[in-house]
Amino acid sequence: MEISNELKETIKNLAEKYENSAFTQDDPSCVLKRYKSIDDIECAALTAAVLAFGRRDAFLKKIDEVLDIADTFGGPANWLKNGDYRKSFVPKGINCDKKFYRFYSYTDFIDFFDVMRDILQTNATLGEYFAKHCNGKNLAEVICGTFKKCKVIPHGKDSANKRIHMFLRWMVRRNSPVDLGIWNWYSPADLLIPMDIHVIQESIKLGLLPPKSSGTLKNAILLTNGLKQIWPNDPCKGDFALFGSGVD
Repeated sequence: MEISNELKETIKNLAEKYENSAFTQDDPSCVLKRYKSIDDIECAALTAAVLAFGRRDAFLKKIDEVLDIADTFGGPANWLKNGDYRKSFVPKGINCDKKFYRFYSYTDFIDFFDVMRDILQTNATLGEYFAKHCNGKNLAEVICGTFKKCKVIPHGKDSANKRIHMFLRWMVRRNSPVDLGIWNWYSPADLLIPMDIHVIQESIKLGLLPPKSSGTLKNAILLTNGLKQIWPNDPCKGDFALFGSGVD
């Protein structure tokens, strides 16, 4: 689909309007400002990303709950690497099979933390590990494959996998007041836009996606390719335009 010059200008203006530091207020990306060290930032960001679904106030509360515990053990990276989550994450008297958030149990998150612990025990950061294993492969698929036994990481082949692509936007995009761009070994041009419900609705409204489109991988690719007509090397800048206007 060819995007008209008029629509390109509209989307550009929306992106400039919403891509600012205020965007992180009441957004899971706020965790990017919580820590200084790269290992803590990555661990906090991936944890926040997998929790970022459902009601915003509910998942933000759960993100804070996890990170507040981790901070009492020196931050997320130390908490994970040293295995301290195994004695502090589950409250005393609570069965591990009890749901921690929505349909994910404490056990599901312990499985997730176990994988990060294993990575950090042999690598300085999560990014170092993923850079070694990427080698030109699709980075989202590498991450999902690393956590292949973890329920909190989506694995459906047809899913747009919004939460992982949001995490990658945070890690990969450069020169942004929101995204950190600390993974400079991966190109922003290869990212897929995170298919949030607001992004889908605004894309349909603007004619970037067909009516009744849903959060599929096919639609994420279609939308990202459309946004490359505006930003060939940074299509996920369009996430701010679509998500921001959708929330407003």
